[in-house]
Amino acid sequence: MILEGKNAIVTGANRGIGRKTVEIFARNGANIWACARKKTDDFENGIKELSKEYNVSIEPIYFDLAKADQIKEAMKEIVSKKEQIDILVNNAGMISENKLFQMTTIEEMKELFEVNFFSHIIITQYISRVMIRQKYGSIVNVASIAALDGDPAQLEYVSSKAAIIGATKKLAIELGKYNIRVNALAPGLTDTDMASNMRNEYLEKTIQKTIMKRLGNAEEIANAIMFLASDLSSYITGQIMRVDGGANNG
Repeated sequence: MILEGKNAIVTGANRGIGRKTVEIFARNGANIWACARKKTDDFENGIKELSKEYNVSIEPIYFDLAKADQIKEAMKEIVSKKEQIDILVNNAGMISENKLFQMTTIEEMKELFEVNFFSHIIITQYISRVMIRQKYGSIVNVASIAALDGDPAQLEYVSSKAAIIGATKKLAIELGKYNIRVNALAPGLTDTDMASNMRNEYLEKTIQKTIMKRLGNAEEIANAIMFLASDLSSYITGQIMRVDGGANNG
């Protein structure tokens, strides 16, 4: 199994790409801290079933990405276990209301940056300290093709994901001497709740501009995350991997 014996942290684990990443990691032998915003029976039962099915440990961790104090307490809880942390997947995020830049307040932009960028940085600061002591680790940040192409999304979303890409490249340089790899994934439109909230005509237009003429699915994105997280990509760092079905080339 590709991740057998590895310990991983996955944020945004309760739905979409994050939930599928937990499933793929468990199937491949990883023990997981599955991070979500709130406790639900569906989430708790789901990870218990995965843990039993694949004979791995999956521990739920709850915190709100918009609240730095909750993030810090959650990371302290994980670090206090004094276990090796091999993988960090910064997946969780949000998309803002669909409206023009001129109609978006600075407060709304700051709120989105807190969730999509600063929360990832806080988590990475805590967990990279553990990885530095270990002299080993793989960090995967989930960005978006919107950060590379400027579309599809609102300005604050595009900008927050572009910040993730910049941070990925800088962190790869800073942490490389400790044998820590840092990469980012840039998914195209994926068949998740986020895509279902888009206007049909916009969704169809985006699909038609994609070579494969369809949305991606969460498993395809999670498989790419696993590749970057695992030792299969042991000579890859500081890179941004597009997983978009050939977006803007259709």
